[in-house]
Amino acid sequence: MHGLKRRAAGADSRSLKAVVADEMRFIRTWASKPLTTGAVSPSGRALARAMAAEVDPAWPGVVVELGPGTGAVTAALLARGVAPDRLVAIEYNPDFATLLARRYPGVRVVEGDAYSLGRTLALHDVGEVAAIVSSLPLFTRPPLQRHDLVAEGLSILEPGRPFVQFSYALVPPVPAERGRWSLDVSDWILMNLPPARVWTYRSAPLPS
Repeated sequence: MHGLKRRAAGADSRSLKAVVADEMRFIRTWASKPLTTGAVSPSGRALARAMAAEVDPAWPGVVVELGPGTGAVTAALLARGVAPDRLVAIEYNPDFATLLARRYPGVRVVEGDAYSLGRTLALHDVGEVAAIVSSLPLFTRPPLQRHDLVAEGLSILEPGRPFVQFSYALVPPVPAERGRWSLDVSDWILMNLPPARVWTYRSAPLPS
């Protein structure tokens, strides 16, 4: 309950009622599909801001958000300066997808499978991608599937552009691979419930 109060107190223009509604929506969805949802509550503002900070709104192309849920990171990306029409949110849960489309009418919400990322982007004619920001619960998936998602995401991006992922774990969802991609990690974001870190993957520059 203290975490809920902390999260509600940090909301800017959102009412306490809306914050509580999102919390309860997450809890219900997690209870029915824990492996798909992964978290019992949305990302907090501090975590969402830390993820969005890895994105430069001036980069050409769209920003692809994976597993946006109720839109905490979506809001942070918009506040960061990403134009709504340059944000593509891929959400597997149809209830969350409907909510996102209603809450952020300028954002392109795609109801699809982020773990088939290339196929999903191709089906919806998504062009150049500037960055990928993921809130997917990667630790609910086998190591090979996590690896393949990061590898596919980085293959879509220009070298040096970020694939941003958060987790609550002590170890990275996918380790760095020498010669393929680097990995940076943030400090613990203690204001989040539970505390989390941001892992940022970047593919290695192409050989000259």
